[in-house]
Amino acid sequence: MSSRPEILFPLFGSVKKLAGIGPKSAEALAKIDLTRPKDLIFTLPHTGIDRELRKTLKGLTFPTIATVKVEVTAHRETAGRGPFRVLVSDGELDFQLVFFRPNLGWLKEQLPIGEQRIVSGKVELYDGIAQMQHPDHILKPEEADKLPRFEPVYPLTAGITQRTMRKAVSAAVHIAPKLEEWIEPSLVKRNTWPDWQTALEIAHHPEASTDLLQSSPSRERLAYDELFAHQLTLALARAQNKRAKGISTVSDGKLAKKLIAALPFEPTGAQNRAVAEIVSDIAAPFRMNRLLQGDVGAGKTLVAMLAMCTVVEAGGQAAMMAPTEILARQHAESLRPMAEGIGLKLAVLTGRDKGKERKAKLQALAEGEIDILLGTHALFQADVLFNNLRLVIIDEQHRFGVSERMELSQKGHAVDSLMMTATPIPRSLALAHFGDMDISVLDEKPAGRKPVETALVSSGRMEEVVARLRNAIAGGQQVFWVCPLVEESEVMALTAAEDRYRTLRLALGEGAVGLVHGQLKPDEKDKAMSDFVAKKTKVLVATTVIEVGVDVPNASIMVIEGAQNFGLAQLHQLRGRVGRGAKASTCLLMYDPPLTQSAQARLAIMRETEDGFRIADEDLRLRGAGDLLGVKQSGLPQFRIADLELQENLMRVAQDDARLLLERDPDLTSERGSAARVLLYLLDRDKAFLMLKVG
Repeated sequence: MSSRPEILFPLFGSVKKLAGIGPKSAEALAKIDLTRPKDLIFTLPHTGIDRELRKTLKGLTFPTIATVKVEVTAHRETAGRGPFRVLVSDGELDFQLVFFRPNLGWLKEQLPIGEQRIVSGKVELYDGIAQMQHPDHILKPEEADKLPRFEPVYPLTAGITQRTMRKAVSAAVHIAPKLEEWIEPSLVKRNTWPDWQTALEIAHHPEASTDLLQSSPSRERLAYDELFAHQLTLALARAQNKRAKGISTVSDGKLAKKLIAALPFEPTGAQNRAVAEIVSDIAAPFRMNRLLQGDVGAGKTLVAMLAMCTVVEAGGQAAMMAPTEILARQHAESLRPMAEGIGLKLAVLTGRDKGKERKAKLQALAEGEIDILLGTHALFQADVLFNNLRLVIIDEQHRFGVSERMELSQKGHAVDSLMMTATPIPRSLALAHFGDMDISVLDEKPAGRKPVETALVSSGRMEEVVARLRNAIAGGQQVFWVCPLVEESEVMALTAAEDRYRTLRLALGEGAVGLVHGQLKPDEKDKAMSDFVAKKTKVLVATTVIEVGVDVPNASIMVIEGAQNFGLAQLHQLRGRVGRGAKASTCLLMYDPPLTQSAQARLAIMRETEDGFRIADEDLRLRGAGDLLGVKQSGLPQFRIADLELQENLMRVAQDDARLLLERDPDLTSERGSAARVLLYLLDRDKAFLMLKVG
């Protein structure tokens, strides 16, 4: 691995070396991770103050910040601990400069009676008199050019003033070197972007509020640098993955054709496209690393099965891992008839398998008698050995860590990986988070899926809702009832579910209601689910354990209690549990008034649309990238300048540009490649060099 280029050394030293930064200030800056000059130059001002010199304060609306030339007319000391007042006039308006506990000698020297000064600060009215308390700036008229026309305002921490921060940032920008251009020249020209050094200068010395906009050329350029460095790192990971030798797995597709012929419906165009992309990856001599992203009910399970058919037909084995036992067994329920219909052996392995039964499964797996193994984390265990594992499918991949995903693929040699998620991810997040993967999107619903009618109901109308359910059950319908989300405590969530279970049993009859939650023993959970599937119980009271993948076609009503506390993605997943059969389905979002503005916005979107991708975009807009999908935990990059929500197009351009650069210059040794290396070091992307063949 090469070392950091010498040209960047000054930016990676200590902030203590900058003018005006002593040990105390350095300590305060360290609290917000500003320890190097480089950190300061990438902390941009979030707003600015107009310091343009005015003729007079007369006619302004107070309070306001203003700059004006005045003549000092008098000094007024107040007895006791009162403020010291300096009376001034701008020629049209008399007003006061007010100081609390000032150093009088310094003050009289700064503002001598009869002389002119330029003062700038916040002006407010007190008892009808305009006052400027502790002016931000006091200058002699001949020093007017020292005052910026527009002054940047930075995010601060305790112990740091704007003045100190500006001084430190200016000193850091001053030592920023001139660097060779790493952006494709045609892109710079098309967007009229300044070079890197100039962009920094403009961003930190704005001349007007327009220079603070995300869309200003200097800020956009600096945002692009961040996105480009990120995409270059992902592109290097992708290229390394492509170089990772895989096994070319080719079959003539007989099993897949046989399976499709037996289906009572035609696969959608999106399913056919995704299968073709996966089969092509599996046939290539490189390892597949693909994400299959589909909305609720878009048919990912069928795509997964067709992919598994391809490797099994070629003599390999496939493994599919789900985050919960309910989901693993559910996959088994839907995939087993398909597998048996085309002569494949499918088994399920979870933490529940013990003793002889487990031993027999493991032996059959090691001898190659099991073609497809479904399971939970139990698939990672050391004694789980495959005969010839070729394909690993991870369902709801964001529930698993990278190390867990890798552990499973290491159960075979050069294994292909397919990640699946039913959580639609906004394109900007997909680009930022999964840029090292190829992505297949299922954006069509299978024919015949009826829309789900969504209604908002106040929790005050609980009795009405229960009465409506009584009629629905009498007519043969089944109901999911999801209990409120209680973040603070699992015990409270459990209590809420058990209380609701009891009240509904009293209202609807003892045998009519089942209960499922995360604390039940596996066999109790299974019994509650199988009773519901077999229509023995009519209402299933549940916590969010049923959020993903549970499939009961006869259930046509979903009640979500405390809907205002759920995120959009979660509400969308829960609603997706109904509308899977022939009956018209309903989702009742039961809320506790009064609703906050954001809860109102979330519930309104749920009523408006069933398009998961639109819902995901709205979720991103309402909550921001950091909270979406728990991405704070899942390693989503934190950008200092770029804004994922506003700059998705820029991210897309950065991805294309990064991939193009690596196609032309895989080792980054050309002139532009070398400049891009400097950028990677500048933005702390050193790990990217571990992925380069030549460091």
